[in-house]
Amino acid sequence: MDRRAFISMVAFGLVAAPVVGEAQQADKARRIGWLSIRAQTSTAFLQGLHDLGWIEGRNLVIERRYAGNDPSRLPGLAAELVHLHVEIIVAGDSAAIPSARKATQTLPIVMTVTGDPVEQGYVVGLGRPGGNITGLSAVSPELAGKRLELLKESVPRLGRVAVVGPPAHPDWQAMKVATATLGVQLQALTLQSPEEIEGAFQLATRERAGGLIVLPSPRTNNYREKIVALAPRTRLPAVYPIREYVEVGGLMAYGPSLPDMYRRAAGYVDKILKGAKPGDLPVEQPTKFELVINLKTAKALGLTIPQTLLQRADQVIE
Repeated sequence: MDRRAFISMVAFGLVAAPVVGEAQQADKARRIGWLSIRAQTSTAFLQGLHDLGWIEGRNLVIERRYAGNDPSRLPGLAAELVHLHVEIIVAGDSAAIPSARKATQTLPIVMTVTGDPVEQGYVVGLGRPGGNITGLSAVSPELAGKRLELLKESVPRLGRVAVVGPPAHPDWQAMKVATATLGVQLQALTLQSPEEIEGAFQLATRERAGGLIVLPSPRTNNYREKIVALAPRTRLPAVYPIREYVEVGGLMAYGPSLPDMYRRAAGYVDKILKGAKPGDLPVEQPTKFELVINLKTAKALGLTIPQTLLQRADQVIE
């Protein structure tokens, strides 16, 4: 072999070796799917995976499918993930769970956030889910009453509260119990489509509601920008279930820390990839809560938030 041929072979080896190594590495990577209605993958979820040794692009591939805020696209996207032979489907929001469940009864599904999964029929029990679905529930007994207390603390003369959400929502009973001590009445505002939001707010105004509670549900979360936009126009101070409402202009939110729940969801993925069965992994409930207040919105409403409440807030947006 002449010197020129030898140098060419060495050069090719130096270049090709990393390519071969990367190809082998990609072959060994585990593959999961992420399904959500909005175009986002939680950074807390990715960080949680990273902390457990799962690095996207190294030993993990994430197939992302977003519905562009259109629920009708979710079933097709869920079916697409199944056809891609992912090992797990992670439901990035509660709206994605029914479609993932319909698409497969065998692939593990990890819920990052949902209401009561037993009532919704996703699992047979929190301690032992029993099927192919597990993950995290956002339901916590004290949340509904606490939101009502926060609204009353912000608006001391509050007498009537409009409540936006499904009529069979489990939070209703907790709020009814709280009304006895807070001296307020509840008014139900049900929504089936975004076109009904403005009419619901007009009804609340006619009925002299002094404040608004938005219940956590896929529908209300999906309409949150429109709900938040209408609340100031009707001069209704509102308490929302998650901080995302406040980030787009809502007054106040009290609920589970979603970054904490996404981080914990990564733990389910880790266990399942290591051989655990989803039906044996208990559904966990929130352990970390956060209060977020938007002072700019309060000012626009002509509302003075008590200093005692501001001091308890995890974040104040000014």
